Amino acid sequence: MKRLPLVSLFVLLALAVGCAPSPATPIAPPSPTHAPIEVLPTSTPVPPPPTPTFTPAPTPAEKATPVGATPTPAAPTPAAPAKLQVPMIAIPAGEFIMGSDREVERPSHTVSLPAFEIDQFEVTNEQFARFVKETGYKTTAEKAGDSMSWSAYAAGKPNNPVVKVSWDDAVAYCQWMGKRLPTEAEWEKAARGTDGRLYPWGNEWASGKANTKEAGYRGTTITGSFPGGASPYGVMDMAGNVAEWTSDWFQPYPGYPGGDSAAQFFGQKYRVIRGGGWFSDKEMVRTTTRSCSSVDLANDDVGFRCAR
Repeated sequence: MKRLPLVSLFVLLALAVGCAPSPATPIAPPSPTHAPIEVLPTSTPVPPPPTPTFTPAPTPAEKATPVGATPTPAAPTPAAPAKLQVPMIAIPAGEFIMGSDREVERPSHTVSLPAFEIDQFEVTNEQFARFVKETGYKTTAEKAGDSMSWSAYAAGKPNNPVVKVSWDDAVAYCQWMGKRLPTEAEWEKAARGTDGRLYPWGNEWASGKANTKEAGYRGTTITGSFPGGASPYGVMDMAGNVAEWTSDWFQPYPGYPGGDSAAQFFGQKYRVIRGGGWFSDKEMVRTTTRSCSSVDLANDDVGFRCAR
């Protein structure tokens, strides 16, 4: 099985296929990196047309039922499939500290966000299968003829996070749920809270609180398996298990001083990935670690969660 885990942007992007001299596979700490592929930016939404004025139709006269006749009951209207009920965590409005003093994470700065909600857990195989069943959706990997698509990794693991999903696949699922991908800033606030911590649980690495390379599972685990690693808001698996797509382009933070080779990848070409996966080491799953890839990346340690 091809390992393409998440890495530090400095190492990751400098070695990315098509973006640096030595090709490597993305998302595999400590040295492999995502393979950037140029993509077009998403189109700007078009405002909906004005709502037409409603003109009520005349009420038809009620027909009397003949004496002695048995009324024929109307056929029941088939109920639309109920949307999945997924627990979400409310993140309050306000400021938090974003970034660090490391490379393209610089500079540490204050960001103010409105209130939002984020999925408590990563999207699971069972949930994604429901989406596929009801919509007939084909993932980017399936369209490309990849025999090891999401369903191959999902076999026997309904409650593990879905993998082998591209950015477009993640967006499609979130839209079906009436949601969206979180922004990079929303993701970081949900992961670290307002005190600037380095890991969801605090400033010190602690074994047994995340599914990372150190844990030795060599694959995804059931979502929420590490309650001790929850973020200050109670969001699970924000470090390890699978790295997660966000909605944002990979851009420099305000006041970025420059000087990092990874800065060459800034722009509207690659989408930000956060959190690190099961093959990432403890340095790659910090709350501030930034990575990115082209939208068609489909890896076995990259998944997502939704926000609204």
